[in-house]
Amino acid sequence: MKLFKLSVLGLLLTCYSSCHKNAVTGKRSLSLVPETELMTMSYSQYDQFLKEHPPLPQSDERVVMVKRIGERIQKSVEKYYAQKGALKDLNGFAWEFNVVDENTVNAWCMPGGKVVVYTGILPITQDENSLAVVMGHEIAHAVARHGNQRMSQGLLINFGGQALSIALSQKPALTQQLFAQAYGVSTGLGALKYSRGHETEADKMGLIFAAMGGYDPEAAVGFWQRMSEGGGQKPPELLSTHPSDETRIRDLKAFMPEAKKYYKPQ
Repeated sequence: MKLFKLSVLGLLLTCYSSCHKNAVTGKRSLSLVPETELMTMSYSQYDQFLKEHPPLPQSDERVVMVKRIGERIQKSVEKYYAQKGALKDLNGFAWEFNVVDENTVNAWCMPGGKVVVYTGILPITQDENSLAVVMGHEIAHAVARHGNQRMSQGLLINFGGQALSIALSQKPALTQQLFAQAYGVSTGLGALKYSRGHETEADKMGLIFAAMGGYDPEAAVGFWQRMSEGGGQKPPELLSTHPSDETRIRDLKAFMPEAKKYYKPQ
C-alpha cells in the first residue's frame, strides 16, 4: 500500500510539473514531451509525408480554398490566444496548408500548424463553412496539444516515460508510429475514453475558431449528419476512439449558442 501511495504521489508530482493548461478550457493535462522537440519531429515528418504523398499544386482551386480557410482560422487562433494571454503557446508555429489528392475522408494538423486535407473529404464537406469546421477541429487538436498528451501516454506505456530523444534513438520506428497515431496520420489504438474526450474538446474549440474566422458554425451539424449517413457500419461508442455521430451532433447543438457568440460573417 505504501509503495502504491508513493507511485501515485510520483505521478501527481510529474503531472504538476509537466502539465499543460488549455487556454480555451482551463483544463490541465499531461505533456511530457517539450513542444520544441515535437515541432522538430513534426516538420521532418511533414516533409517526408509530402514527399511520399505529393500535394496538389498551389494554383488548384481546392488548394486555394484550403489555404484561405486555414489562414483565416490561423488568425482566429492567434487572436483568441492573445486575448487569453496565452500567445506563447503558439511559439514556433510555422503554419502550412496542403491538399493531397487521395480518396481518404480525413484531415489532420501536426504540431506547429502543419495541415493536410485529403480530397476524399471534400464531397462530404461540400462548402467552405463545413470544411472550416473540419479544419478548425484539426487545428484545435494541435493548439490544445492533444497529440502531446497521447504521445506522452505512449512514451509512458512503451518506454516508461523516457525522453523523446532517447525513445527515438532506441526504437525510432516505434516512436514514429506513436507520433503518427497521436496526430491522426495513421489509425491505431489509443486510450478510448481519453481520445473521445479530446474529440469533444476539439469540436468545441474548432467551432469557436471557425466562427471567429467568419464561418457559420451551424455547418458542423449538417457535416456530421452527412458523415453519419455515409459512414457505413461503425463500432459501438464504447469501443471507438471517437464519439458516436449521434452523441457528437447532440453535443454540437448544445454548444452552438456559445459558438455563435463568436460568429461574425465576413
